[in-house]
Amino acid sequence: MSTIDEMLESNKAYAKAFDKGSLPLPPARKVAIVTCMDARIDPARALGLVEGDAHVIRNAGGRVSEALRSLVISQTLLGTQEVAIIHHTDCGMLTFTDAELRTRLRGERGVDADHVAFLPFGDLDQSVRDDLAVYGNSGLVRQDVPVRGFVYDVKTGRLREVS
Repeated sequence: MSTIDEMLESNKAYAKAFDKGSLPLPPARKVAIVTCMDARIDPARALGLVEGDAHVIRNAGGRVSEALRSLVISQTLLGTQEVAIIHHTDCGMLTFTDAELRTRLRGERGVDADHVAFLPFGDLDQSVRDDLAVYGNSGLVRQDVPVRGFVYDVKTGRLREVS
């Protein structure tokens, strides 16, 4: 059985006991979280959240530039009033450069990705600061709400604030 088929079977059991169908559209805790897609991070468990509490926006590296569209919708249409940006230790984005990935794509798939910024980084804390700056320099997102940056340690489960 494929992994997707296994997930479909699990969903049947989940749906039988599902009782969250009446949750309102806006997140109850009025917070948006931008974090990495890394499978070792469970934002709900790590942050004490349940369904309906928060918008969790995930992408490779937890990069704000890729999350701006979602943040605009979260804030403007759904009322979020705080933003947490969370990167993490042992991130795959620390392991390559744009040039290396573009070369690999050319060699393995014969595609030109020169127009794509994959947004890797070499310094974890600086990547958080950079994303805080991207947020702060965007006129699309609210500048009147708290926006804070963190590093999640995949070995301990702890968050550390980056200033």
